[in-house]
Amino acid sequence: MSLPALTPTYRLYQALTAIGAPLAMREARKRFRETDGPLDRLPERAGYTTLPRPEGRLVWIHAVSVGEFRSILGLVERLVAKGIHVLVTTTSTTSATLAAERLPQGALHQFSPLDTPQATRRFLDHWRPDLVAFVESEIWPNQIIAAHRRGLPLVLLNARLSARSLKRWQKLSATAQSLFARFSLILCQVKGTEQALTLLGANAKTTQTTGDLKADADPLSFDTAEATRLTALIGDRPLWAATSTHEGEEEQVSAAHRIVTSQSPEALLILVPRHPERADTIAHQLAEEGWTLARRSLGQDPTPETQIYLADTLGETGLWYHLAPIAFVAGSFTPVGGHNPYEPAHFDCAILHGPLYANFALAYGEMTRREACLEVEDATALGLTVAGLFQSPRLASLQSNARAYVTSAKTLQDDITTRLVALIEA
Repeated sequence: MSLPALTPTYRLYQALTAIGAPLAMREARKRFRETDGPLDRLPERAGYTTLPRPEGRLVWIHAVSVGEFRSILGLVERLVAKGIHVLVTTTSTTSATLAAERLPQGALHQFSPLDTPQATRRFLDHWRPDLVAFVESEIWPNQIIAAHRRGLPLVLLNARLSARSLKRWQKLSATAQSLFARFSLILCQVKGTEQALTLLGANAKTTQTTGDLKADADPLSFDTAEATRLTALIGDRPLWAATSTHEGEEEQVSAAHRIVTSQSPEALLILVPRHPERADTIAHQLAEEGWTLARRSLGQDPTPETQIYLADTLGETGLWYHLAPIAFVAGSFTPVGGHNPYEPAHFDCAILHGPLYANFALAYGEMTRREACLEVEDATALGLTVAGLFQSPRLASLQSNARAYVTSAKTLQDDITTRLVALIEA
């Protein structure tokens, strides 16, 4: 089947990104500095590396940030177990730190190359992948076209398409068709995305709905000895967690905890900011509000007087979900689209979320149907709900329903691994 021709719009994009490469690197440097990124690794954004390519088959998977990285970690482990090297690229400093901690032997991490012709060429020349996989909504025209020209199978994993993105691609329908038609396999979270991508030019025979890869991700790891130690320190105090909070949400969580402590004075909140580099600001804000704090990053333990435990470290979310029977998954009181509800479900948490969860509409819709989560409209509703659950048999019901939901989706990563291996060997 002949492929759609590249459009003048793409040609213009290619030219502008080539000319604008120095400006793009300047912005990348600025972002590295703002997020305390390792400046010695900044050249990776331009396609340079100091790591050698390992011998044998290699799959490149691009997962932009923490949530996407965690969703493909089990997939990486399965590919490595089959003797295939995996190169994972991400863009955020937080995800790079997590990759250093969690990637198995046989997998490598790089910061993703900018989508300029120069960076893409250097990157592909060095790594020579046998397959390229993008995760969710990562559509980079230069990288797609360059990989396809080299005869590499292209895969879009866990594809999702927001209403805003769909409208944008519809305005560029010919260019969208020329890009999506070049994918060998597209696996979508929901049927609506499959239908939209097919209309945009993806091959209907190789575009399918498989469900959300995050649902089949392995449970987050945690230090069992540390869990035992903290459990002894916390005792039988009423405990809840607010995870992945963004700027503006800490104030709402604080207001909710004020309601909780008015009914259960001994209650303890574990507050887990999405970006730990904001912890100083958050700690100052909470202290001004009169809370007694302990900070994880400073080695402080929660004492009987501690009201909020600021868990401002990376890679310990599994520990907090293990400890807390109730978890408010943030990013849902601000318009960032919500965060992963499958992670707390693995730990038998009663899951609460706000009204802004577009990125996980499928998950929350199904979990609501199964009575495995609760939506809270605002800080007052959050506080009243948490306080009420401490005294209610509904807590146990929410916990068991969440666990049952996530347990029912445990074959997807095995299936995808098999399909990727088949594409490599074809």
